[in-house]
Amino acid sequence: MRAVAISDTHAPRRWKSCPPRVAEHLRGADVILHAGDACTAAVLDELAGYAPVHAVLGNNDGPDVAAWGAPERLELDLDGLKVAMVHDSGQARGRTARMRRWFPRADLVVFGHSHIPLDETGDGVRIFNPGSPTDRRRQPHGTLGLLDIHAGRLTGARIVPVT
Repeated sequence: MRAVAISDTHAPRRWKSCPPRVAEHLRGADVILHAGDACTAAVLDELAGYAPVHAVLGNNDGPDVAAWGAPERLELDLDGLKVAMVHDSGQARGRTARMRRWFPRADLVVFGHSHIPLDETGDGVRIFNPGSPTDRRRQPHGTLGLLDIHAGRLTGARIVPVT
């Protein structure tokens, strides 16, 4: 299973429509994980044209994103891998321990908020922030994440520049 992790698209200010380099990766996705701050449900609808979407609420998301079905936290099973999602994972210090407390059964936690790509393991959990494809802030590139999942294992995780 190929999952595309994306976060902080910030429509319509930053995301007018799906950027071509993002669309290239979405075309091969089995599932899309949006870790919050879509800002409008239209982004999630657009992403759903590529693959099924799971999304969580970000601090900039409006009521239409909640009405679309995005909760504050989400736990799901992707081909046997226990995946959790949250937008804001809190400060960097103690993050893996905090994610383990928040999601005791998760193998992987996907989050956003900082726009800073991160792939880290600690306290028995892997945490993954795909960054933002449209608002790179102080990062060299806009990014998204590619996750390969097979039989309950995360067999690949990459952060990919798209700008």
